[in-house]
Amino acid sequence: MSGLIGRKIGMTSLFDENGKNLPCTVLEVGPCVVTQVKTEEVDGYKALQLGYEDKKDKQTTKAQAGHFKKAGTTPKRKVMEFKYFRKDYEVGDQLTVEIFKEGEFVDVSGTSKGKGFQGVVKRHGFKGVGDATHGQHNRLRAPGSLGASSYPSRVFKGMRMAGRMGNEKVTVQNLKVLKVVSEKNILILKGAVPGPKNGFVSVEKYHD
Repeated sequence: MSGLIGRKIGMTSLFDENGKNLPCTVLEVGPCVVTQVKTEEVDGYKALQLGYEDKKDKQTTKAQAGHFKKAGTTPKRKVMEFKYFRKDYEVGDQLTVEIFKEGEFVDVSGTSKGKGFQGVVKRHGFKGVGDATHGQHNRLRAPGSLGASSYPSRVFKGMRMAGRMGNEKVTVQNLKVLKVVSEKNILILKGAVPGPKNGFVSVEKYHD
């Protein structure tokens, strides 16, 4: 899918034509610079590598600096690839939020907030004995039995247990574009997107 890189600014709400209050997410999307054009002949597939948000030279490796210099642009903080652009772009071209139109639907990917090491109640929605939440001793919010003894003598993969929660790539599909503010590179979507404020996100659609 074609798309752009951006940041999550925060949430707000808008009223539709029927007076219904809609929860919305505000994103700053683009401008993104084409830093490399992948082709079938050289790379085996077609894609555009886009760079977003400038970063300092001292934070850039020599390999990265040479790559961006070849593209004729400043070092970028975030680089991603997008496929299936209908138009032909060249290295150095700039893509803005104007590739999105109001009323269309997009997919947004981001990294969810990390919750650290959590137990089964918070991580998987387990409940205490009798749905109790407070005043329990040492077992009521525990995961319980994990498996048999002599067979299989191990814990099956995928068993719902305590562990690290969050900090994973999450994609939310089919979010409606409510408003495009091109002069400020702002995209307002209906609903919530993963990640914290100022977190990087990718916004994709099925055509450009």
